[in-house]
Amino acid sequence: QVQLVVSGGGLVQPGGSLRLSCAASGSIFSINAMGWYRQAPGKQRELVAHITSGSTTTYADSVKGRFTISRDNVKNTVYLQMNSLKPEDTAVYYCYARLITVDRPYPNDYWGQGTQVTVSS
Repeated sequence: QVQLVVSGGGLVQPGGSLRLSCAASGSIFSINAMGWYRQAPGKQRELVAHITSGSTTTYADSVKGRFTISRDNVKNTVYLQMNSLKPEDTAVYYCYARLITVDRPYPNDYWGQGTQVTVSS
């Protein structure tokens, strides 16, 4: 069994910063990739940032230069540092991990609970 526990999020003024964390635990053999999606009201879920086990990163164009994804492979944790936040960043942010568990020899995607990020003055 795998759990992804998300922390961070909240209300911040435009131009402010927030940091999200997502820790994976359970019967994990290896983690191939971790990342963040977000979903704003009335919109589809979109990829925000993705990081592989080799630390190759991918970002949505809308967050490049403002958000930074990183991971701690020892702690099985992924972080999303969000700077220069804009009202359009308001959404529920979801963490995911593509990983292999000790009882399955192929990768599956697991999701954490969403966390609300609201950017407003």
